[in-house]
Amino acid sequence: MNEKIEQMKQHYMDIPIPKELDFIVNQAIKQNKKRKSNVKWGFAAAAAAIVFVTGINTSPTLAHALSEVPLVGDLVKVLTFREYKFNDGTYKANLEVPAITNLDNKTLENTLNNKYLEEGKKLYADFMIEMESLKENGGGHVGVESGYVIKTDNDHILSVGRYVVNTVGSSSTTFKYDTIDKKKQLLITLPSLFKDEAYIRVISENVKEQMKEQMKRDPQKIYWVEGVSNKVNSYFKTITKDQNFYINTNGQLVISFQKYEVSPGYMGVVEFIIPTSVLSDILTMKGEYIQ
Repeated sequence: MNEKIEQMKQHYMDIPIPKELDFIVNQAIKQNKKRKSNVKWGFAAAAAAIVFVTGINTSPTLAHALSEVPLVGDLVKVLTFREYKFNDGTYKANLEVPAITNLDNKTLENTLNNKYLEEGKKLYADFMIEMESLKENGGGHVGVESGYVIKTDNDHILSVGRYVVNTVGSSSTTFKYDTIDKKKQLLITLPSLFKDEAYIRVISENVKEQMKEQMKRDPQKIYWVEGVSNKVNSYFKTITKDQNFYINTNGQLVISFQKYEVSPGYMGVVEFIIPTSVLSDILTMKGEYIQ
């Protein structure tokens, strides 16, 4: 078994870098008006740079081989990923792109996977543009990291979070979520969970209550909400119709806010678990998703 795994690892490392990525990066760079017209970029941009692109989905042979290994096959059938890496010591990129597999609804599967792939390509192209711009203007440091976390994976629900960490001086993290109904083979949206748009007010009021309670218990926490001593130009009023969310392993609705959206930057990405008792009267399908 160990010998077989080593052979698969070697095969994985030998996967060639796709030519289309070089094309995508070059096209993005050419379209950037700030760049000089004679600048050309390839994967040998710096002698010490390490550029590595991999992915289970780039090799059917590897994917099949991995599926024969106990436990690993189960993981492959849920999520696979592709990686874009660059590292010359000063400029660093480490991007992991998720892919959802084995959905009967291939339209949904392809739509999500294409979205994830395009996000990864754009992040990498933007990184290369930023790196070259810094080099042309005296140098600097820039880094980007992206990946994914599985928030919930049970018989009914799959909630996947994709994060991006940008490092230019200070770091900034963003999160986006997709939640899928495995049984019905559909993407769950926030409006689809509720009878009407009353959920916007109900959830917003509960979030405000939680913000105030957290600030009472912990002086280090600050939220931009009315009714407290903070003096800011704009207070949090309501969530958006399609506010970032996921359903956790306990079947609870979790509302997520990006950095600076409702609090100072040091608070980072903040989340609020909405008690099901608050939502029970306005849910479209009681108990199906939210427990």
